[in-house]
Amino acid sequence: MRYIDWDEVHKLADYRSVVDAIAQMYATGCDAMDRMIMTQPTRDGDDGDFLMQPAWLRGRAFGIKIANVFPSNELRGMPSILGVYVLFDGNTGDLLACIDGPAETMIKTASNSAVATRLLARRNAEVMLMMGAGKLAPYLIAAHASVRPIQRVLVWNRTAEKAQNLALRLNKPNFTVQAVTDPAAAAGEADLISCATYAGEPILKGVWLKPGTHVDLVGSYRPDLRESDDEVIRRAGRLFVDARFSTIDISGDVIEPIKQNILQTSDITDLFELAQGKRAGRRNDDEITVFKSGGGGHEDLATAIMLYERSVSSHATK
Repeated sequence: MRYIDWDEVHKLADYRSVVDAIAQMYATGCDAMDRMIMTQPTRDGDDGDFLMQPAWLRGRAFGIKIANVFPSNELRGMPSILGVYVLFDGNTGDLLACIDGPAETMIKTASNSAVATRLLARRNAEVMLMMGAGKLAPYLIAAHASVRPIQRVLVWNRTAEKAQNLALRLNKPNFTVQAVTDPAAAAGEADLISCATYAGEPILKGVWLKPGTHVDLVGSYRPDLRESDDEVIRRAGRLFVDARFSTIDISGDVIEPIKQNILQTSDITDLFELAQGKRAGRRNDDEITVFKSGGGGHEDLATAIMLYERSVSSHATK
């Protein structure tokens, strides 16, 4: 059994390889997936989420990601996402690896959004707006930049200082990263907009979007969370998700447009259907496309297999 810690995860994983691994999972399919979440109050009166996501590839491997999501941990100086990924042999049930959960989650989540961007965003997308400057933001920026020719990134955050600090860290020659305070103006410039927040009310308005924009919604993983308003979905006319079981009855960004009859379930395409050519993706350069990431054990399993195989290979050559 291998333990793959934070440092080794980041050493083994490069975005293009993780994007390819997850994309391959969508193209070939996953045999079994499920999701369970338990929410309980903490001693401080906040809510903590205990999320479990198993998946199985017959004859190869299966595993489960346990993610503990405690948003208020940021106020305690702790990570808001904690946990572990446990990988097993698909034929014997033997324990293969325990993988640092936060490291795997950050890289997997960002790479999964990049899979959707590779399938849906305009090929010449150069300007990105990152809404939210938390732990996941730099991963999303790097992952999206690995599949599209991003040259300029605008960062908006409700706390302006966090946006400024992130921009200072990531700005470099030929890759401009700057903090902004006007989300409407920034959204109007962006070819690609990624949102990764715990927002309970929409932070992105559809009226701001220019034709051809691709929107990546990452943060609203519960019914009471929402990052986009109704007009975002209305202008897109369709919605793309990674998996139906982790979005349709789960995310406020999906539940509310359906409730308002702005979106029908038949207007939703998952990445399995898209990657396998069963349903159409972007139709033209002026179309607004929206992807809602809900997560899923299949994404974690694809990432974990890649990390495990690279770890084995890396140690074998030493």
